[in-house]
Parts: sequence; structure tokens; C-alpha cells
Amino acid sequence: MTTTVAPPALASSPTLRRPSTDWRGWWFVGPFMIVFALVFLAPLAYALYLSLFRDQLVGGTAFVGLDNYAQAITDPQFWEAFGRVLVFLLVQVPIMLALALGAALAIDSARLRGASFFRIVLFLPYAVPAVVAVLMWGYIYGDQFGLTANVNDFLGVELVTPFAKQWMLVAIGNIVTWEFVGYNMLIFYSALKTIPGELYEAASIDGAGAWRTVFSIKIPSLRGAIVIATIFSIIGSFQLFNEPNILRPLAPNVITTYYTPNMYAYYLSFSGQQFNYAATVAIIMGVITAVIAYVVQLRGSRAEVR
Repeated sequence: MTTTVAPPALASSPTLRRPSTDWRGWWFVGPFMIVFALVFLAPLAYALYLSLFRDQLVGGTAFVGLDNYAQAITDPQFWEAFGRVLVFLLVQVPIMLALALGAALAIDSARLRGASFFRIVLFLPYAVPAVVAVLMWGYIYGDQFGLTANVNDFLGVELVTPFAKQWMLVAIGNIVTWEFVGYNMLIFYSALKTIPGELYEAASIDGAGAWRTVFSIKIPSLRGAIVIATIFSIIGSFQLFNEPNILRPLAPNVITTYYTPNMYAYYLSFSGQQFNYAATVAIIMGVITAVIAYVVQLRGSRAEVR
């Protein structure tokens, strides 16, 4: 008689449970996401929606697809305004950032006396409201009532003419530079304060002088801050609006309603009642600004990795 031994029962494997989702983090992120959706995503979606329609004399508002974009691409006023801010960007931004970088390096050096005073003085124009700053400079530029008129009367000739057509963009660039040099200086100065002191000690032991330290340690360490300041300046240049719009009553024959793309979209919307085409111009400028800012950021990141 044979006895059959039954195999031991396999222990039942425990059932794996998926970890439950913890939603508590959304209590912290949620308020920001709501505000972000209301003040950024919703207006952007509405502008995109408006750009696909056109208000016609016959039939009212009609869906036109990409016709508004095709019109903007062939619009000479839009491209004139875009070319103007592009020139402004290529000339004014390097000058402003160079001045801000020089000021930050000077304040960071131990050779400048009263560094705190100069830091406050340089940053003070940024604290002045933009409208007040432009009105102040408009009075200085005035060729009939301001400082410029007094200088020309004293010399007996019209030597300084900021409101002339060939000098208007330079005059606006001077205002923007005066306003934002201190802001960019503070970005660079803050980045300089994060450089480890050991690098300066090693450079001093190796016999590096002040200029060698600047070009071999300080400026390379500022690459990230320079990229950030450049991106902010690019966005600000393409959004140029306050300065020319406030100065327009003083020089209406020089500053047109399409002097910059933002002014063009503004006057299309609020003076011409062309909301759909204004939204199209705004969308195009937003895309161009985002692409250029992304390219600058990408190149800056690659250079920093190297």
C-alpha cells in the first residue's frame, strides 16, 4: 500500500495595492493654478479665439480661420513697427546690460567707496513709476518748454532735438536705459555675491590681478544671470508701449499709432474697434517673443554646460 503525500499548499501571494493618491499638495498649488488660469491661460485662449474671427459689415462676426494671420504677415505697418522694436532691441539692450554689468562689477569691487550709496542711487530710477519717469523725461526733451528748449535758446541754434524723427528712438532708448540699468545691476550684483570666496583666494595665490579675476572668474560666473537679464530685456523690448505712448502727444507727427507692435494692437482695438485683428497682432508678437527668448535661453544653457 502506497501513501501519496500531498504537496504543501502554496502560500497565497499578497495582493499588491496601488498607493492612494495624496491630493494634499493641491491645497498649496491650487490657489496659484486658479489665478494662473484666470489671468494667463483664459486671456490667451480668448485672444486666440478672437484671432480666428472677423467683424464684417455684412453678416456680422464670421469665422475666417487664418485669414487674419495672412493679413498681418502682409501688413506693412505691422512689419514697420516690428522692425523698429527689433532695432531698439539690438542697440539698446547691449548698451543697457553693459552699463549694468560695469556698475555691478564696480560696486562689488573693494576699491569703490560708498558702494551702498551708489547701489541705491542706481536702483532708484527703477523704483520711480514708469508713467512718472516718462513724463519727467518728456519735460526734459520738450523743445518748446523744457530743458532742451532752454539749452537751444541759450545756444541760439536747435542743437538738441530729441523729438526729431531720427532721434526719437534714441530718446526712448535713453529713458528705458535710465529706468532699467539699476534693475539689471541688482541681478548681476546678487549673482556676484554667490561666487565662493575660495575662487578669489585661489586666484590671488596664483597671482591673478583684478582684471584677470574679472574676466576669468566673475564674468563666467555671471553667465546665468546675463542670460536671465537678456531674456527679460528681450521681452521688455518687444512689449515697448509706455514710453512712446506717453510721449506721443508731444510728438504726434513722429510717434504714429503703429510706432510699436503693442501700440498698433492697442489703437486697433480701442480706437479702430478691430478687436479680432488686434488679437492676431498680439498672438504673433507673443509667438515671436517666446521663440527668440527660448533660443537665447537654449544657447545660454549650452554655453554654461561647456
